[in-house]
Amino acid sequence: MADWQDLVLCYNKGCGQKFDPRKNNDSACTYHAGEPIFHDAQKSWSCCKKKSTDFTVFLNFPGCTTGRHTNTKPVEPAKQNSNSRDRNEVREVRAPLPKEMMERPSPTEPLQRLKTTVGASLKQALAKQKPSEEESAENAVAGGVSLGTTCKNNACKKTFEDENSNEEDCWYHPGTPTFHEGYKFWSCCTKRTTDFNEFLSQAGCSKGKHVWIKEEEGDTKKVACRFDWHQTGALVVISIYAKVCDPEKTFVEANKVRVKMNVVFDQGNSQFQQDVILRGMIDVEKSTVNLLGTKVEVKMRKLEPGSWASLDMPGQVDLDQGEV
Repeated sequence: MADWQDLVLCYNKGCGQKFDPRKNNDSACTYHAGEPIFHDAQKSWSCCKKKSTDFTVFLNFPGCTTGRHTNTKPVEPAKQNSNSRDRNEVREVRAPLPKEMMERPSPTEPLQRLKTTVGASLKQALAKQKPSEEESAENAVAGGVSLGTTCKNNACKKTFEDENSNEEDCWYHPGTPTFHEGYKFWSCCTKRTTDFNEFLSQAGCSKGKHVWIKEEEGDTKKVACRFDWHQTGALVVISIYAKVCDPEKTFVEANKVRVKMNVVFDQGNSQFQQDVILRGMIDVEKSTVNLLGTKVEVKMRKLEPGSWASLDMPGQVDLDQGEV
């Protein structure tokens, strides 16, 4: 048996054992012939496929190559010499030059209607809507008002139950819904909020009589409609939560910095309109509209990849009403 003083340390990767040089042979050592790799928290050897996120497990991986022990230390990479002159040297560091900015066009440029697709869920909802219209006609009472008809005045949620419903007071908003810089309010009163549900629940500011039937068949009522937006690296997506919209009357128009939405729903009784000056620029040709059973989805392709701080450009001029 060899004396422990005669044993030397093996420097093969993954071995680390002491050996007797006199008994060294071609199958005495099991080691890793490759290099250690550390990537995305995974630790492995380039010579075999075993991986682990635990460093201790990585160190205990058995070698994948058989050969002779070696007591020759591996050559360490040479360290770069730095003298006091190098340490005292002042180096100029410049920030990277910004990319050339694309010129932002005017929002008054002509608008182009976006390509629109009618989803299967909307087609099914429209098919179910026809029988309900026939049932509504059967339930109509004197005066042509159907039972369960909702009052057409803004913010009024009362429904027609019988002739006594005509005698009730109606509290409603005679104005129009307004959305500006995050605030939501009615043009007829001063209450403002940033919460959409709170806006929808605001009680009317004027008292009058219920309106069960529109005066003109072709006249639709402008209403508030919940909508939100999200973005990815390449897309900005606006979702308008209007159930069962009318594909023939619903459309979205846009140019590079503006999008104008018109959604008609509630069997043609309600209309949602929104005109937005966009924070960034979009590729109109690659932007689309999906009409679904529960919402309208506007997918706008960004002209430049990156994140938008907001959907709209703050402090812009309302193109229809002037400065806001």
